[in-house]
Parts: sequence; C-alpha cells; structure tokens
Amino acid sequence: MMQAAGSTARTRRTVRKAADSQAVEWGARAGFTGRGVLYLLIGVLAARVAFGEGKREADRSGAVGEIASQPLGGLLLYALGAALAGMAVWRLSEAAFGAAGPGGHKASKRALSGGRAVFYGFVAYSVLAFAAGEKDNTSSDRQSRDITARALEQPAGEWVVGIAGAGIAAAGAVLAVRAAMRSYRKHLRTSRMSRTTRRLVDAAGVTGGVARGLVVGAIGVFLTRAALQYDPKEAKGVDAALKSFADTAAGPWLLVAVAAGLVLFALFSFACARWRRV
Repeated sequence: MMQAAGSTARTRRTVRKAADSQAVEWGARAGFTGRGVLYLLIGVLAARVAFGEGKREADRSGAVGEIASQPLGGLLLYALGAALAGMAVWRLSEAAFGAAGPGGHKASKRALSGGRAVFYGFVAYSVLAFAAGEKDNTSSDRQSRDITARALEQPAGEWVVGIAGAGIAAAGAVLAVRAAMRSYRKHLRTSRMSRTTRRLVDAAGVTGGVARGLVVGAIGVFLTRAALQYDPKEAKGVDAALKSFADTAAGPWLLVAVAAGLVLFALFSFACARWRRV
C-alpha cells in the first residue's frame, strides 16, 4: 500500500517536472508566435476586404489557405500546427497544475486554461490535418451556421443558442475591457523592456485587445439574434462578423480600423512570445 502511494507521488512529481520543463515553455512561446501569425493574416485579409480586394475569407480558414498557397506552404502549415499544439500543451499544464503568477491555482483559472487547451488543440489539429492533405478547410461562417442549425433542432435549442450567444458577447466585452485596463501587464516581464518597448507593447495590447473583443462580441450578438429569430443563417463566424463592420454608418473605414487592430494584436502576441511569464 505504502509502495503504491510512493509510486503515485513519484509519478506526480515527474509529471509536474515535465510541465515545468523548458520544452513546455518553448511550446508556449511558439504558440504565441503561431497565434500572432493567424491574427496577422486575418487582419490583412480583412483589410483587403475593406478595400474590395478580398478573395479569401478573413478568418482562420482564409489564413490557412493563404499560407498553403505560398512556396513550401505545407511545411509552413506543419510548423504553425506544431506551434499551436505547443500552446495547447502549455494550457493543459496550467489546467493540471495551475498558472504562473498570483491566483494561478484558482479553480476558475485552471478551468479557463482547460478550455483554452481544448480550443488550441482543435485549431492545431485542423491546421495539421489540412497540411496532411485533408481538404476540409471550412470557413468559420459555415461552421457557425451548421452548428447553430443543429443546436436549434434540439429541445430548448433556442435557449441554448441564446445563452451561448449572450455568453460569447459578454466574453468579447470582458476581453475589450481587460485590454483597455492593461490587465495583461501582470503576465509580462515588463522590467526587461525598455520604456519605448513598453509603450509600444501597451499600444498593441490595448488597441489589439479591444479590436479582438469587438469581433468576439459581434459573433455573440449575431448568435443571439439567430436564437431570437430561430434562424441559423443569422449566425456568423469571424469573416462575416468582420464584414458586418463595413455595413455600419462608418462604412468600410470601421472595418479598416478593426483590421488594423487585429494586426496590432498579432504584434502583441509576438511580444508575448518573448516576454510572457510562463
């Protein structure tokens, strides 16, 4: 009995040591770089749409397609998928053992890390599958409509979709507010930055985070509308949500501003790859 307990304790220590290893840290930093690449491409694709030059969806599928069309595109996709898988592993280690920094062991934060691990795991799998030859690179708009349609067919489906939409809209608002309040600073090694670098990181973090929150919030609003109207066609993914900004009174210039914000969020992600506490 005591031997079994000792063996379990040693196993836990081994797993914990692996979670704190330099390899996991490198995976996290590679993951932030991969996230930056995706947001950079989505921002550029959205800007092209604003100027009437867009031929690809301004979402993850469009970004993946853009990379695949480049020389050595397949290898680049494998690198991107591996980087995002590194992010998933790091988030999984946070869920299992707690995140760095104050309050990192709280159940709520560990649950959030678990959700992020699942998300990045899915994104990594989809990128790697496409790189391996699976040609299903469905746009976010189609995915949103299909999932919403299936959900609405279930008992109390409109309530489920409505609550999910309200939750996503709220999450978008939280992302924007936290970015505006510079909450990300507690996760960065700002003492290693020069004053100029800190200002640039703040500009990218605040503007980029607010733009990201606006896009997420818009997706939530459209999903809520789909529930209220019992119409899955009202649900929108990243591409359609971005294009909706061009339909406002500000015209395409609002879309240009949001696209620029997403590019800045990509730069902020690159900064996280270097200075994030892991």
